[in-house]
Amino acid sequence: MEASHVRPEADGMGAEQAAEGSIRLQLPDGSERSFPAGVTAAQVLAATDRELAREALVARLDGELVDLGRPLERGGRIDFLTARDPEGRKVLLHSAAHLTAQAVKRLWPEARLGVGPAQEETYYYDIELPEPLGAEDLPRIEEAMRDIVSEDLLIRREVLTREAALELFTLREEPYKLEIIRELPEGATITAYRQGEFVDLCRGPHVPSTGVVRAFKLLGVAGSYWRGDEHGPRMQRITGTAFRSADELEHFLWLREEARRRDHRKLGPELDLFSFHEEAPGFVFWHPKGWTLYRQLEAFSRELQLAAGYREVRTPQVFRADLWKVSGHWEHYRENMFLMEREEEVLGLKPMNCPAHCLLYKEKTRSYRDLPLRLMEYEGLARFERSGTLHGLLRVRGMHQDDAHLFIREDQIQEEIARVLELVEREYSTFGMPYRILFSTRPEDYMGDLATWERAEAALRAALEASGRPYRINEGDGAFYGPKLDFMVTDALGREWQCATVQLDFQLPERFDLTYVDEQGELRRPVIIHRAILGTLERFIGILVEHYAGDFPLWLAPVQARIVPVADRHLEYARRLERELAARGLRVEVDGRNEKLGYKIRQAELEKIPYVLVVGDREASAGTVAVRSRAAGDQGALPWEEVAGRLLEEARERRAPAAER
Repeated sequence: MEASHVRPEADGMGAEQAAEGSIRLQLPDGSERSFPAGVTAAQVLAATDRELAREALVARLDGELVDLGRPLERGGRIDFLTARDPEGRKVLLHSAAHLTAQAVKRLWPEARLGVGPAQEETYYYDIELPEPLGAEDLPRIEEAMRDIVSEDLLIRREVLTREAALELFTLREEPYKLEIIRELPEGATITAYRQGEFVDLCRGPHVPSTGVVRAFKLLGVAGSYWRGDEHGPRMQRITGTAFRSADELEHFLWLREEARRRDHRKLGPELDLFSFHEEAPGFVFWHPKGWTLYRQLEAFSRELQLAAGYREVRTPQVFRADLWKVSGHWEHYRENMFLMEREEEVLGLKPMNCPAHCLLYKEKTRSYRDLPLRLMEYEGLARFERSGTLHGLLRVRGMHQDDAHLFIREDQIQEEIARVLELVEREYSTFGMPYRILFSTRPEDYMGDLATWERAEAALRAALEASGRPYRINEGDGAFYGPKLDFMVTDALGREWQCATVQLDFQLPERFDLTYVDEQGELRRPVIIHRAILGTLERFIGILVEHYAGDFPLWLAPVQARIVPVADRHLEYARRLERELAARGLRVEVDGRNEKLGYKIRQAELEKIPYVLVVGDREASAGTVAVRSRAAGDQGALPWEEVAGRLLEEARERRAPAAER
């Protein structure tokens, strides 16, 4: 059957040439060389860079990923990717998924294969089995995987006709593969990958052999449904990861465990910061400590913006649908809005502030001398996020932003963007969080005409380049009304979060008919810069909880110091200190419980309180406190006034000890 319908690809260095003649390849160093047509990528690499040949996993020919063992029948630019390259990493992960599926088939021959895609750092394979798998089954599967790795089976790409593919996977009793094949369009190239006795329908590419997948770990197993349809067949989803070295795998597993330890959904309730309730899905219940943290963050943002010339406003939360039709949100964003109908008219909770700020701008005639007009607002927003996407503080329905809209003249774009970038730098440096900038261009679902969009993109790009800051292009991810800058912030674990955003908008001034009077008395259109620096405050607090592992710097800590009396007779002195320190602006509390001193100190450590001030007979008589710093340990006995001054200075300067690593 296979001989007449299947064309096997070459399998590596000893492959026969697939065609006569020669091809010309541009190598990674920029040089060009001729090779016989049908040469494999592995042969090219062995002839040009033997050191890279030891690490390369896959080739890229004019942008197309190809197996190292695949014959090359055309020339072009060729590059070689390792596990350090994102595309090479995904090839390794996808090959590990096949390795997992092969191991499962060896242990349970009756298993039926679904799909096994690679993700950013992990992979999964959905498999139908007669009985559910459990965590206790994973070591058996891993052992079978290790056997397959030790066999170092060649991984071969085979091109099949539709008839051959249907026949092959019918014989192998793989109904889900047959379903996929039948849905492929006429003329589609159908490929399978074979490693030993295992064959899988797959586009590829893959690593050259199973022996390449040296370090792997199965991370879990859970129930799933075929193609995500809850009415479809029930499957088992096995999740795993893979690396080229054991050290890389060990580091990944450490990061994974550390991320679990820092999970804000776990730490938030433990530290008594916030909670969620089924009666209000997607809306945060802030506890006193959490609300203190929230207000400190908001005050920090407000202080910097007021100093930068922003003016704070407050606008309504509910508007008639007509406003959202003018702004374009009705057409482009309605499915994400909370809508209601009252007295035969449709109203919507605002998902963003920009239309309301446009109404404020339009209330009176503006002169060129009035611009830039920088309006900021912290009022609540509501967005309908689907229930399956809600994720603690990171994805909510009720939110607040450090939102601002700058109404400016076109000639002010460069200066105002520079000022915003300086504000971004100042805020994120306070948290010790580096970032990179993405320049996001016109999306498919854009509003307005192409010429205006091109003008906006050119203006934003020029302003960004004038700032001297590096950036990368993020094609097609702009807002529907304008190009934007997205700031990818890195936390203490090296994870990236999209936080700040700066958008340049030529569209809303047109739709709202916004104008100003120029020097000659002519009416002109302003431009709007939309910007949020911390982004959604709820989300940013979730990020901060994980960044600091709940161990906040003094200025953010809900409780900055806890006073611990040694015995009941010291309680009066402790209460007096509490009043004195609170009067100076410190957030303090007394642990007056009838517990042992060690227990109370340990409890303060568990609650991650920055300072513990112990008071006993000696401290009460001398007017001192014994200071224990969470960051620096025992500081000895000091006059309480001196301690108050030190803490106030540390908080005022917003000193940020390095986030816990």
